[in-house]
Amino acid sequence: MDEHAPRLYAHIVQIVQNHEDADDILQEVFIKVWKNLEKFRGEAQLYTWLFKIAHNETLGFLRRKKISRWVPFHPDHARTKAADEKPDYEKAEKEFFKALEKLPPRQRLVFHYRHFNQMSYAEISRITGLSEGALKASYHHAFKKLEQALKAVF
Repeated sequence: MDEHAPRLYAHIVQIVQNHEDADDILQEVFIKVWKNLEKFRGEAQLYTWLFKIAHNETLGFLRRKKISRWVPFHPDHARTKAADEKPDYEKAEKEFFKALEKLPPRQRLVFHYRHFNQMSYAEISRITGLSEGALKASYHHAFKKLEQALKAVF
């Protein structure tokens, strides 16, 4: 728990945007891990298995609460037209969230895993059960849609 909880918590709180909810979800994750420890076969890394459980618990929470807001915007990820221009981060954040909320769920999820968690397609495939090709296509489409939304700002 000590080794993996901080990284799992960071992932969960990015999605649910609430520390209390993230704490509750993380607790549920470790309860499920404890109850299902004998089911871990070692075919994947322990963290990948834990992440899959966290993924499922977080999605279940979102479905139950009908929450659609996902990943927080990080200003370092924005690009400006010219180095000397000051970007309007507040406007960019609003546009980013609007565009992110319009993405289909799979594209949102794959974008989140790839961009913010820097996971490989192989890791995401093990977590979601989707093929790497499908994940690559989803990420590409999500990235292009978000890029178009932010071009209007920058």
